[in-house]
Amino acid sequence: MTRDPRPITLLLVDDHPVVRDGLRGMFATSPDFEVLGDASDGPQGVALAGRLDPDVVLMDLRMPGGSGVAAIAELARLGLRSRVLVLTTYDTDSDVIPAIEAGATGYLLKDAPREELFNAVRAAAEGRTVLSPAVASRLVSRVRKPEPHAAAAPPLSAREREVLALVAKGTTNKEIAKSLFISEATVKTHLNHLYTKLGVKDRAAAVAEGYERGILS
Repeated sequence: MTRDPRPITLLLVDDHPVVRDGLRGMFATSPDFEVLGDASDGPQGVALAGRLDPDVVLMDLRMPGGSGVAAIAELARLGLRSRVLVLTTYDTDSDVIPAIEAGATGYLLKDAPREELFNAVRAAAEGRTVLSPAVASRLVSRVRKPEPHAAAAPPLSAREREVLALVAKGTTNKEIAKSLFISEATVKTHLNHLYTKLGVKDRAAAVAEGYERGILS
């Protein structure tokens, strides 16, 4: 498959100028990326995303001028096509879960190596779920016995579990179809069914809920 020659466009949202400058300089070293702009807080990031239409928004979470979670939720409400990749120093439950539930495509920590960050941005641009190992481990650690209302929910079928496991690995619909010898339309049907059963709206939230319920391990 031929890679799209157009660079992946980015918007950087972080309240620290040094971090924004460092990220801009890092992405400038690769022709695969183009930084369209940067913002120092959530509301400014939302406004710029609407105007610049980036492929990916790199979003910090804790910013004095407006939180990243609120900005992620607002971007989802506005229906903007930009994918949000959280890039933060925090991996606590109170940060990870709200960000994913708000609509973040992925969650990465700021100590991630350069190539890991680049690969995460590429994956996010394609709509694939991206979770740093530390965040994935934290989600696993939160697995608990299902609450009564969760226990009453319809269980995932064997095929739906297979699809969810592949989604957790960052696999695209096309790759899932090829791996399971089914059509992409069938993959989408399985995704819609498991979204409904898990009570989620997108891939990242499905992965988080899968870890939460112990479906993924």
